Amino acid sequence: MSFGPNPWQQQSWDWRAAGNFICGGVGSGLIVCAALLSAPGWLLLAGALWVGLGLGSVWLEIGRPWRAMHVYFNPRTSWMSREAIVAPLLFAAVFAAWLGVPLMSYVAAGLAAAFVFCQARILQAAKGIPAWREPRLVPLIVATGLAEGAGLLLLLVAFIGAATSAQWAAFALTLLARALAWVPWRERIRAARPALIALDRAGVVFRACTLLPLAIALLAVVASLPADAARGLQMVSGVLAVAGGAWFKFTLVTRGAFNQGFALVSLPVRGVRRS
Repeated sequence: MSFGPNPWQQQSWDWRAAGNFICGGVGSGLIVCAALLSAPGWLLLAGALWVGLGLGSVWLEIGRPWRAMHVYFNPRTSWMSREAIVAPLLFAAVFAAWLGVPLMSYVAAGLAAAFVFCQARILQAAKGIPAWREPRLVPLIVATGLAEGAGLLLLLVAFIGAATSAQWAAFALTLLARALAWVPWRERIRAARPALIALDRAGVVFRACTLLPLAIALLAVVASLPADAARGLQMVSGVLAVAGGAWFKFTLVTRGAFNQGFALVSLPVRGVRRS
């Protein structure tokens, strides 16, 4: 059934829309973490590339892709329009930071945080989908993006050396925020039974890919590990953090997006006068 009193899954957004939230969150989180931790400038470019991949993914989903400029027409009420406005400013700030313009890395971090916040509000604005409209989804999506970005930073840094204590600590904090944001959102959507089945299955992976890297990060902060072991652990932790967040957002958009359905107070019966 595509409509009726029972909840049905939306068909408007598929894996391409999910790709925007996945790549946009990873890229934005990487830019924020790289800027605040004074990481190499090429990591900012890597983050911008991920954001661009996400926008390219959602562009492929548009039925008439050459009308994509219409997204800029309604910034007063549309979070999608605001996301589209922030994106070119973010790319410009990242490029300026890479060229060495003072303080532009912090501007890029602020714009990246605004970008992932816009993405979270896009989902939360879909009032007909209980799993999306819950306000507690906003901090969960933002925290997930930051944790993914911190994980990708650890993964990329591992190819040139071991992560610093500050990078491990930032990774641990973002994972902790992600774990804490999951609990109240999950409790608030308990009544959305069809969505909850799919989301709880993804939640098993999501929690495992949050708590295990968190334990590794805490170990790396408090213990002195051999360089080779530390690099191996940071690669594993980074992959888990990114994969868990990506799977959760993919499931949220494509499998947990059940509409509410509607209630029929009374049904017409042939031959019976209306009361």
